[in-house]
Amino acid sequence: MTRLIILLLAGFLIPSSGYSAARKKGGKKGATNYSVHTFKKSKLTDKFWAEGAHYGDFNQDGKMDVVVGPFWYAGPSFKERNEYYPATNSFKIKGDDGKEKTIEGFTGELSGKNGYSNNFLTYTYDFNGDGWMDILVFGWPGKETIWYENPRNKGKGLWQAHVVWDETDNESPQLLDVTGDGKPELLCHARGFLGYVELDWKNPDKLGVLRQVSHFDKKRFFRYTHGYGAGDIDGDGRVDIIERDGWWKQPADWDGKSPWKFNRVPFAPEGARGGAQMLVYDFDGDGLNDVVTSHDGHGYGLSIYLQYRDGALVRFVEEPVLGSKPGDNSYGVGFSQLHALVLADIDQDGLMDIVTGKRFWAHGPSADAEPGAPAVLYWFKVVKERREFKVVPYQIDDNSGVGTQVTAGDLNGDGYPDIVVGNKKGAFVFLNQAKKVTKAQWDKAQPTER
Repeated sequence: MTRLIILLLAGFLIPSSGYSAARKKGGKKGATNYSVHTFKKSKLTDKFWAEGAHYGDFNQDGKMDVVVGPFWYAGPSFKERNEYYPATNSFKIKGDDGKEKTIEGFTGELSGKNGYSNNFLTYTYDFNGDGWMDILVFGWPGKETIWYENPRNKGKGLWQAHVVWDETDNESPQLLDVTGDGKPELLCHARGFLGYVELDWKNPDKLGVLRQVSHFDKKRFFRYTHGYGAGDIDGDGRVDIIERDGWWKQPADWDGKSPWKFNRVPFAPEGARGGAQMLVYDFDGDGLNDVVTSHDGHGYGLSIYLQYRDGALVRFVEEPVLGSKPGDNSYGVGFSQLHALVLADIDQDGLMDIVTGKRFWAHGPSADAEPGAPAVLYWFKVVKERREFKVVPYQIDDNSGVGTQVTAGDLNGDGYPDIVVGNKKGAFVFLNQAKKVTKAQWDKAQPTER
């Protein structure tokens, strides 16, 4: 069984592994190009509007823009703020002079106390097929999901809202293609069922249809359930659905009503409530898709579950990445509340990496595990070496973290994925910057085991 080697580095200088990749491909050591990756941090706002963020070219000027809460910020500077749904929330605090002042947004870091937004995750897609990027908002768990129609540069008014589902449960719903028709569905729990909502693409302003893939279980599948994802687990070309307790196999000829076959796999330790987005990818390169997930969005743990076959049976073996304390790995890196994950090839070496971090104040300054610890953001580099692979986490930042979503995508067109975050600290863009260095500089940037 493939062994997972954990290498951890806490720092802002982020090296790529061009040397290892070149040697694996048979290249000569002297011909290797060495590079490091750093991230340029931009704080769009210190106001708390949303627990997620995304991007898209909303004004069709050829530059990517960023959307957080009720605003989209025009690229490439992200200075111009445009309101697309009503930004009406605010709170009052007393300043140092004793005078009361009003702060826009929801209560978060600026208020010194806990609060929640009405925007948990944001995605972008052209829902009506007019060639302009629209915005989808998963609001409060158990509430409606809305897409906002891009007005195509016709004025500065609010965008038209279209409610496409009225009860989206789970804290990590996603927009992705479950059916294989090239169009995304709303991956969510709803009304006590695990499943997804299929949209009517001829009438995208209408309520979608809930496709129930499980039996009814309101205690298991309720509005605040943690841990959810989808991907082709068994290699049959169909997207399966995964959750904390196992995976549901999509039938070849589904009647649209019968429950999918459930395969029990504990993707979290006993007692853990489940994490965030569960991601499917072949990490060890054996041709079988694996699963990466955090164990508890308000606690600790991150693991990759490597798939192997026992005859025709699909099995998994857990390979821990982060535990409940820094001493659980040999480089002393550990953090809590991993409430958002995404895959991205950060260094463009052909292997997908893991981006995650600490959700800042999930339940406020005095709840959950280590609420006062630094709100870190990491990328976990995946490196394959012969029949083994290793995961190398590098710290991007220690004063931002994640929300219930973290998004990666190329914002400036340089070919490298950048990162967008929205949470109770505000909203942030991290631009991925690659720099060629000498072998000596590259060596100096490598982690040293304690």
